[in-house]
Amino acid sequence: MTNVTVTRELHPNRGRYVGRVAGHAGEAELTFERPKPDLVIADHTLTPVTLRGRGIATVLVEHMVADARREGFKIRPTCPFVVGLFNHRPEWSDLRA
Repeated sequence: MTNVTVTRELHPNRGRYVGRVAGHAGEAELTFERPKPDLVIADHTLTPVTLRGRGIATVLVEHMVADARREGFKIRPTCPFVVGLFNHRPEWSDLRA
C-alpha cells in the first residue's frame, strides 16, 4: 500500500478526509455530513485516476473508523464504497449507525 498522508477537515455540519501521496498530483477524499455530534454520514469517496489502485480510499475510511472509536461517534455509510467496506469488516459493526 502506498504511503498516504491523511488530514481531516472539519466544518460545522460537514467535513472530509483527504489523502495525498508525495510526488503525485491530486488528492483522494471521503466526504461526510455531521448532523449530530455522535453521528457521521459517510456520503462520498473520490480517488483521481492517477491515484487509483493504491488503497487510498480504504485508508481514508480506516481513519474515519479510528476517529469514531476515539471520539465516540457512529458512522452511517451511504457511499457504496464505504458500505462495501463495512459489509466486509464485521469488526466495525459496533460503529455502524
